[in-house]
Amino acid sequence: MKKLLVAVAVVIIAVGGFFAFNASGKKSDADSSKKSSKMDLKELNLQFVPSINSDTLVAKAKPLEQLLGKELGIPVHVSLGTSGNSVVEALGSKKVDASFLSPDSYVQAHKLYGAKALLQSTRYGIKKDNTGESTGKLVDNYSSFVIVGKNSGINSVKDLKGKKIAVQGPSSAAGYVYPAVELNKKGINVLKESTLVQVKGHDQAVMSVLDGDVDAAFIFGDARNVVKKDQPDVFNKTKILYATSGIPNDTVTVRKGISSSDDQKIKDALKKIAKTDEGKKVLKNIYSWDGVADSKDSNFDTVREYNKQVAKLQ
Repeated sequence: MKKLLVAVAVVIIAVGGFFAFNASGKKSDADSSKKSSKMDLKELNLQFVPSINSDTLVAKAKPLEQLLGKELGIPVHVSLGTSGNSVVEALGSKKVDASFLSPDSYVQAHKLYGAKALLQSTRYGIKKDNTGESTGKLVDNYSSFVIVGKNSGINSVKDLKGKKIAVQGPSSAAGYVYPAVELNKKGINVLKESTLVQVKGHDQAVMSVLDGDVDAAFIFGDARNVVKKDQPDVFNKTKILYATSGIPNDTVTVRKGISSSDDQKIKDALKKIAKTDEGKKVLKNIYSWDGVADSKDSNFDTVREYNKQVAKLQ
């Protein structure tokens, strides 16, 4: 009987020990998982480049603070730079941790400060039939449009000689570089044969044509949709004179010095957000993104080549 009681006691102790160890192991695993999910960054400063009216863009970007902060578990602060160059400098000085950069600004940030492109935006392609309608296909590139007034009498690229053209800064792919390079191949160097008027934002470029301040504008295709709500007849009053070849879409760029684990967490968080109804709405409102996809530096080699070519036109 004694032997039986001892045997039972041993079994009870063994079983109890197993469950205690198992529970401890699970707790340890949970603690480890919780620890590994923490960000090295204590906060994320995300800055945007103005492509539409600045006040409007800030308001549209604000909801991303909460969405991204919830996924990352750290405070996220959204702000607006004064230009693509200012945001690049902010990344270089580590005042900003990440940005949604245009391809040209990304190339500059990578070259000067080792910034990394984590993601590229995807958008539904735009028809080039002057309707501004979607092709229904998600793509990772877009075209720059040269638009003019429908009754302007400008019917060929060579008619731009001596005309005023609304452009963005000289590093802007859609608002300067690509159309300037390709129009030169068509027989006109707009940098020397036209008057370039720099405006702030592609919506302002469209409005400059509508208001008669300029004869033409270089815009991303199709920036006229941005002003359509306030200017419903924009497509009736303007036309596409020329559309460039494909330009890589915008990037989610992070500064040098952020850990690879944080890079991955930021990437995963934005991918997750982009699949939710609320996230889709926010990304659409900010820069008309319809989604995000993985990216790599070599995707932007064409931008580098066009930058070399535009420098020769000066």
